[in-house]
Amino acid sequence: MNDYFSDRENGARPRTQQIVSPTVWSGVTALVQGLIHNGSLGFKFSERCPDGSAICGCDTKLLEAAVTAEMPGLAWPLETTRQIQGDDFFTRDEPFAPDTLLILDFIEFVHKNVAKPIPIKYHEYFSHHHLSFDQYEGQFEFRECVNRIFSRNGLGFELLETGRIIRLLPLVLGEELKRLTFNSGDKTLDNMLEESRIKFSEPNPLIRREALERLWDAWERLKSLAYPADKKQSVQIILNATASDPFMRSRLEAEAKELNSIGNSHLIRHSEINQTAVVDVDHVEYLFHRLFSMIHLMLKKK
Repeated sequence: MNDYFSDRENGARPRTQQIVSPTVWSGVTALVQGLIHNGSLGFKFSERCPDGSAICGCDTKLLEAAVTAEMPGLAWPLETTRQIQGDDFFTRDEPFAPDTLLILDFIEFVHKNVAKPIPIKYHEYFSHHHLSFDQYEGQFEFRECVNRIFSRNGLGFELLETGRIIRLLPLVLGEELKRLTFNSGDKTLDNMLEESRIKFSEPNPLIRREALERLWDAWERLKSLAYPADKKQSVQIILNATASDPFMRSRLEAEAKELNSIGNSHLIRHSEINQTAVVDVDHVEYLFHRLFSMIHLMLKKK
């Protein structure tokens, strides 16, 4: 992926944004329009030469039918502005972007169907080329363009060679989460932690919230491992093994109590009316990091 002078001088922009802005959407739309015009999407949505059956470009009607069927809610032609009526009763165009998850779905759709067009014959009568295709090269170039747009705009997403978009995990915990395997000695706990880890990498904020809920379930199970008959005593045994220094031991016990309070007072472990829901995606991320760090420390000191 090409870099720019500012990237070489200042380093890449932090990839923390989770919402696709109208500016980014306009860039993606321009990229797709280019793929339509140069015939790249004719690989799957083929316009055929009237003189025979050779592929000569992209059939936009076929493409429109597929997009509107697979991407409910995405308008075609792709919208980058919408008319808004002002206080002066005049309408004006304002930048517009569909829902972020819908945009990410659309990018995966394009990746699945794109291929690099290769001219094989020029048809003089219709003034067009007949085409063959290299799907590997076309998908590679599309990924490069999309990921460059993501990077330059600080978006925390990456389009992989598989055609799936993943969420880039925060640097403070991301590398640890990607390479971590769980071996607590309790298969159920390991499965719960792995499920939580996978869900936390998803672009969908609702699934990331499920990751937080699952992590709290794992926390409750972990606390009972040392002495299943008495969870409070079990926690004391685990904390004693985690830290022998009195000061650190007291701080970890205070943190464990605070985590219990958070889990019981918010809609994480229960669904009672007097509980507060954790909705803000940044708050979900903060709580996940906080609890995961505690669990990870305990497992390392087991």
